[in-house]
Amino acid sequence: MYVQTAQAVPSKFDYAALAVCRGLDRQVTNNVIAISSLQRKTAGETLFSEGDPADSVYEVVRGTVRLCKLLPDGRRQVTGFAAAGDLLGLAPEGSWVYTAEAITDVTLCRYRRTGFDRMIDNVPGFARRLLAVSSHELRAAQDQMLLLGRKTAAERVASFLLLLAERQPESGEIALPMSRTDIADYLGLTIETVSRTLSKMKRDGLIALPSIATAEIRDRDAVQALAAGDVEL
Repeated sequence: MYVQTAQAVPSKFDYAALAVCRGLDRQVTNNVIAISSLQRKTAGETLFSEGDPADSVYEVVRGTVRLCKLLPDGRRQVTGFAAAGDLLGLAPEGSWVYTAEAITDVTLCRYRRTGFDRMIDNVPGFARRLLAVSSHELRAAQDQMLLLGRKTAAERVASFLLLLAERQPESGEIALPMSRTDIADYLGLTIETVSRTLSKMKRDGLIALPSIATAEIRDRDAVQALAAGDVEL
């Protein structure tokens, strides 16, 4: 089990910038404030575990969260990485169907499930806003199904880098806070394959690896062609 450590929301906290509030009026934002609390977790901490009661919805405000499940044979499958603006727990399940762990120090906004559900039912525009936000979660699930089901190892790694770059358009460098093991468990590969593929992409001039936690796409056309299966590495 995990222990919730709710904190009072700072008076200067910008609720209007949250994904669930963006574009909504002040009254709706005030309703969100009333059902919310700010939480912080340090790198390595568990936010919640698979099977725990899902009595809340979370929005990642800052940092990166790893989502994973344990397979019956004890292996781990990373199902996704949540970053700022992502929501956890939108599906009305009675218990969590995955475990969420902080990769970096994270800040989250916790919404009480009962109040959140009432807002969906009673506040005009709130459900439409959630639909827009949750469409990203659906797309991410579809992307991973394609990665695991139809692509080669090199295509998976290239596609993963492009997905991260798409989420970080304001920066030339791609942040890679997750470990190579995390990437391997997400892509359904071994850590050796991930490391070997990244090194080969670097040698071929497709990417740069300034540090273990960053990457830079040097030849986007070539990386896109690799991800699409038009060329081989």
